[in-house]
Amino acid sequence: MFKSNKRSLLIAAMLIIGFFSGLIFAAHWEFTPASMSQDKTKAQPPSLTAAQGRALLQQFSAAFEEAASRVNPSVVPIFSEQVVENRNPFSMRNDQFREFFGDDFFRRFFGNPQGGNDERQKIRGLGSGVIVSKDGYILTNNHVIREADKVTVMVSENKKYTAKVIGADPQTDLAVIKIAASDLPAATLGNSDDVRIGQWVIAVGNPFELLHTVTAGIISAKGRSSVGLAAYEDFIQTDASINPGNSGGALADLDGNVIGINTAISSPSGGNVGIGFAIPINMAKKIMDELVTKGKVTRGYLALMPQDVDENLAKGLNLKTTAGALVGDVTSDGPADKAGIQRGDIITGFNGKKVENSNQLRAIVADAEPGSTAKVVLLRNGREMALPVVLGERPKEFADRGASEPEEPEAQTGEKLGLSLQTLTPEIARQLSYQNEDGVVVGGVTAGSPADDAGLRRGDLIKEVNRSEVTSVQQFTRAVGRLQSGDSAVLLVRRGQNTFYAAIQVP
Repeated sequence: MFKSNKRSLLIAAMLIIGFFSGLIFAAHWEFTPASMSQDKTKAQPPSLTAAQGRALLQQFSAAFEEAASRVNPSVVPIFSEQVVENRNPFSMRNDQFREFFGDDFFRRFFGNPQGGNDERQKIRGLGSGVIVSKDGYILTNNHVIREADKVTVMVSENKKYTAKVIGADPQTDLAVIKIAASDLPAATLGNSDDVRIGQWVIAVGNPFELLHTVTAGIISAKGRSSVGLAAYEDFIQTDASINPGNSGGALADLDGNVIGINTAISSPSGGNVGIGFAIPINMAKKIMDELVTKGKVTRGYLALMPQDVDENLAKGLNLKTTAGALVGDVTSDGPADKAGIQRGDIITGFNGKKVENSNQLRAIVADAEPGSTAKVVLLRNGREMALPVVLGERPKEFADRGASEPEEPEAQTGEKLGLSLQTLTPEIARQLSYQNEDGVVVGGVTAGSPADDAGLRRGDLIKEVNRSEVTSVQQFTRAVGRLQSGDSAVLLVRRGQNTFYAAIQVP
């Protein structure tokens, strides 16, 4: 009995010693149960001292300071001068300023004019540019130097150089100029494909004649198109302040690498509201290289008119998605026509890249080399097919051929759709240059109607309804009358020299 009790006491003592040894060990190594740790964290969150906070902000500030010090010397002011013939405002019967302000305004500020002779006037502008080589090549916007008779660049220490325009590309709003200088502080060009939404950036330029201004912000979006600034758009959007004078300047990351050329802002007032656009530097580098080596930019060309597919078109064409570019028209004997691409095809791929919309198709086709063979993937009547296309070279200019408006027709109205229609007659066809065509002419469109929402205009010629030809208002009315409320009528429309598809939802 005594031995048994002794053994029990020994075991109990060992257990107690082990327990307290474990506590001492845990305390030494700061081990605590998870629940206790979580409760402690919740109860006593870590806090920064004022000194630690200042240290963090100083590190944050140092990043911007370093980036600015690297980019600033490479961004230069560009002064443009243009001499124009300026007629005396009193000799201009249709002068817009005179009509707005009246003669009293001009007499007060300009005195009583003597005669109406033409006068020569200098128009001056200020923009920005980015030095891209030590021997004087500078990248800027086309609109900074467009139509300028003289371009002057100011580098450090107020030294000015007269610049030569090497080349310009209005379709991307880029230009390259050169000054006769050496050992210039060339910018480091980054990779705009790597930029991320939310990334910190700085914008450097000369807004409102405030030279070498640096502003900060983030990347707000990538791949912005349909902004209406250029024919080919793939803008980086930023909320870094961009104002008049920033055009042609640098958008840079915190490593001091230029990732974009600041181009324009979206603003109802003309000042910065946090929506600015920059041309990605990868696009700019490609354009710059062509301008320097060839003096011009060449682009691939399919010779067709692509358009986006909206929900109504997708419904009317029995498409599963709105992805792709709908072929609204094909130029006869052009590259697309020769390859067998037809009106009504949906282009979904080009050279291994997925095509989401018409703007993307334009961009990737333009980026391809003229004369090269491209693989075009498309849908035709629900069946996917691939066609090889030998690309042409996009013409420099396209004539802006629009249809004139018809004389007042004796219209019959498609009231449900908000359309006034007239069967095409020889007289109307002659007025609108629609000779040898059949269809119905849009005489009027009711504001806010389904036709208005579909983008139809007075003077359009409707040739088909849901892939069936229409040659009279009666045929059009019968074709639309077979549709139920909520159905989409897919129209083939000619406007001027081009055709496109429009979808109207039947109310």
